[in-house]
Amino acid sequence: MTTTKLYSIQGTELKSISLPEQFDEEINQDLIKRAVMTIQQRSRKRYGAFSMAGKRSVSKLSKRRRDYRGSYGKGISRVQRKIMWKRGSQFGWEGAFAPGMKGGRKAHPPKPEKSFSDKINKKERRKAIRSAIAATAVKDLVLTRHKITKTTGIAFPIILESKFESLNKTKQVKELLLKIGLKEEFERIGKRKIRAGKGKSRNRKYKISRGPLIIFSNICPLEKASRNLQGFETSVVENLNAELLAPGSIPGRLTIWSESALQKMADEKLFTNEQIKKEDKGKKAKGKDKK
Repeated sequence: MTTTKLYSIQGTELKSISLPEQFDEEINQDLIKRAVMTIQQRSRKRYGAFSMAGKRSVSKLSKRRRDYRGSYGKGISRVQRKIMWKRGSQFGWEGAFAPGMKGGRKAHPPKPEKSFSDKINKKERRKAIRSAIAATAVKDLVLTRHKITKTTGIAFPIILESKFESLNKTKQVKELLLKIGLKEEFERIGKRKIRAGKGKSRNRKYKISRGPLIIFSNICPLEKASRNLQGFETSVVENLNAELLAPGSIPGRLTIWSESALQKMADEKLFTNEQIKKEDKGKKAKGKDKK
């Protein structure tokens, strides 16, 4: 069982505490990537062409011999055409409907009924979350993603006492994290880059680096206080997923836990197979009640 330091809300080291069993999981980057891709695919919107696009013209052309409005023997290709003008038995034709024609339909347009969502087994998903949680405690992986001076002596993950959840001002949260030694990290995520391409005109002009993830036990004042920090993200411990813990499927995100969130994960055995068994029992009990 691994151990780490517990910090006070003044930024001083209080004691050494042991981490829950979830941090002992083997790091499997392939499994983490699969779980992240599943989340991203589920959030992808369906899209497709209008079903009648290119088909709304009155176009017809017979390919039979001696048929009215026929193309047989006229020295023209046998594609559907619409009449632009008519003079006796003479027609002014223009190709329509067919994929190669001006204003025609697409041969194989994107279909709106196509689903991009993917599935992952329950136990695999939970194993991926445990693997991503374990990666947050590996110093070398965290330092590849974030900019922190090695001489600061910070222990990963950063664990703060339960009073941390009572902070209700963004200024208080920032001052605390600066005392711990995250000055260079704030400088890294404080920069904004203008996005290349069309995204500039589509309400996503700037690219912002991903910063630390703050995890708490329940909805508390800390949520509003910390989400105003650029690049930071927040989450309740039971709502954690692989994408939050490993953005872009790259493990080793800097995580800041409250002591109560860590204790809750240990007591309820979140993201373990034992929790799955409890959930399955609950579902069976509900099914019996309905009968």
